[in-house]
Amino acid sequence: MQHSEIRLLVLDIDGTIAGKSNHIREPVLSAIAKAQNQGIQIAIATGRMYCSALRFHQTVRSTLPLIAYQGAWIQDPNTGEILRRWSVPKAQVSELLDYFEQPKLRELLSIHFYINDELYVRSMTPETTAYAKRTGIAPIQVGDLRSTLEMETTKVLALSDDTELIHSMLTSLQKQYTPAELYLTKSVATFFEATNPAANKGTAVKYLAEELLNLKPENVMAIGDNFNDLEMIRYAGIGIAMGNASEGVQESAQWVAPSVEEDGAATAIEKFLL
Repeated sequence: MQHSEIRLLVLDIDGTIAGKSNHIREPVLSAIAKAQNQGIQIAIATGRMYCSALRFHQTVRSTLPLIAYQGAWIQDPNTGEILRRWSVPKAQVSELLDYFEQPKLRELLSIHFYINDELYVRSMTPETTAYAKRTGIAPIQVGDLRSTLEMETTKVLALSDDTELIHSMLTSLQKQYTPAELYLTKSVATFFEATNPAANKGTAVKYLAEELLNLKPENVMAIGDNFNDLEMIRYAGIGIAMGNASEGVQESAQWVAPSVEEDGAATAIEKFLL
């Protein structure tokens, strides 16, 4: 493929352009700026909340709508217009809460409901506190999440430091729900996530490329590091996995970049676009 065909570069945040420091380092920013100077547009696609992802969108000077919540929420920061906002079906939100609150799971999980770009939690657990610090979000404590069930929930997240537990929950719930009922994924090994079945980064990037920019998949390059990036990596003409990505993600990519702590996104941009 001629890299000259690429007109849109889509970047995940955590584990891709932001590592332990929670900031984008200079080599990555510099590579992004060089790509922009060649007329390539930059978009952010993240599982994060819109308000938490905004500073990264601004740092890379993207002029495009921001893809948040795995693609369930797409908003144009320039106009404030929300172009897409899909919620988790209410019946499924209630069922997931029942599942998480089983006696054997309740004490092991921190449950996050994302409503109107705000974070609702039962209480502040150590995991939630660490999450709030990294994302810069102040959670709203409600005691019982059932009190929120009448509202539109954009995403449901269950956190646990026990990665085996998160993996087994994902496996078990993927047997319970078809992809037409819920989109289930892991964004990091400790995060189980559920969104509207139509929402994933692949459908979001397709919408951005084809509906808004009149591009084809071969005009798109996407870089990601986790299972929630699979759909966009497969959609893009050039799909890149980070060196810190798990095996299943690396196998779906056309090329594997160095890890996030080695500024792998910069290496990928230089290799394919500059």
